[in-house]
Amino acid sequence: MVWSNQTGIKEFNLLGFSNLGQLQTLLFVVFFLIYMATLMGNTLIILITRIDTALHSPMYFFLQNLAFAEVGFITLIVPKMLVNLLVEKKTISWSGCRLQIFGVVYFVTMECFLFIAMAYDRFVAICNPLRYTVIMNRKFCMLLVIAVWASGFPVGTLQVTWLFSFPFCGSLTVPHFFCDGPPILHLVCADTSNFELYSLIGTLLIILCPFLLLLGSYTHIINTIFRMPSAEGRRKAFSTCSSHMIVVTLFYGSTSLTHFRPKSSYSPGTRQLLSLSYTVFTPMLNPLIYSLRNKEMRAALNRLLSQKRKCIGVSKSFQISKP
Repeated sequence: MVWSNQTGIKEFNLLGFSNLGQLQTLLFVVFFLIYMATLMGNTLIILITRIDTALHSPMYFFLQNLAFAEVGFITLIVPKMLVNLLVEKKTISWSGCRLQIFGVVYFVTMECFLFIAMAYDRFVAICNPLRYTVIMNRKFCMLLVIAVWASGFPVGTLQVTWLFSFPFCGSLTVPHFFCDGPPILHLVCADTSNFELYSLIGTLLIILCPFLLLLGSYTHIINTIFRMPSAEGRRKAFSTCSSHMIVVTLFYGSTSLTHFRPKSSYSPGTRQLLSLSYTVFTPMLNPLIYSLRNKEMRAALNRLLSQKRKCIGVSKSFQISKP
């Protein structure tokens, strides 16, 4: 084995989709369109929830933060992937690799805790509606969001610092389309048992524990909804949390398949496919789920488009009336 000194390492080789040959051009078009759709969809959610006063509530405040996170998450991965689909030498710098690993850990951690905040908001709204405005006040929501955004920093910093303190060997070729922890760990020429134990414990704490909290809160929410006397009340209550439940299911389904499969069942192709599900496809689907399934979001979008049409009409009328 050829040992590599970290101070001399300048870049890693990303195999990505190299084995697909000419199909990489088609993949570039597909992923570029997905990336643009994701940016536009999440940006639209951010704008609508900030502009429309009817959406100035804790639920949409958390949704706005989720949209910010999705934009950051996909921008961390896709632009570099698009470049590598078009060039022959598919590389990523040492610092760029560190940044991607930190970013993936950071955003996964952050979104796990953000989903808990969103679930707690729905729990209070449905199970304790009379105290909702008292509990979910502006100060408390701001503190929750600050804690959520800060949660990923210590986890990501520790993992990246520890991982890149190991010596690397071999060709430094990563069989993936971005720098992910497990493929980089395979390049290490040292005993990584303690690091792997830390990663397992961290994964359980960051992914499994929040999921159990979400499961418990939604079990209580659903029981409360079924006990409501009015069918209309049940329908309205369920509609306020159904979108969140779908998004949580997509996120945890894809991340669990990626992080909790036995190592023996991994292959580069399988890992890439599973990674695409939570790094590319889920950020694209979230705006569609929240906009198509949410009556208030659809109404706000219609108001925004109506105002835009009025502005265009006034502008044309002004231009026609000019001598």
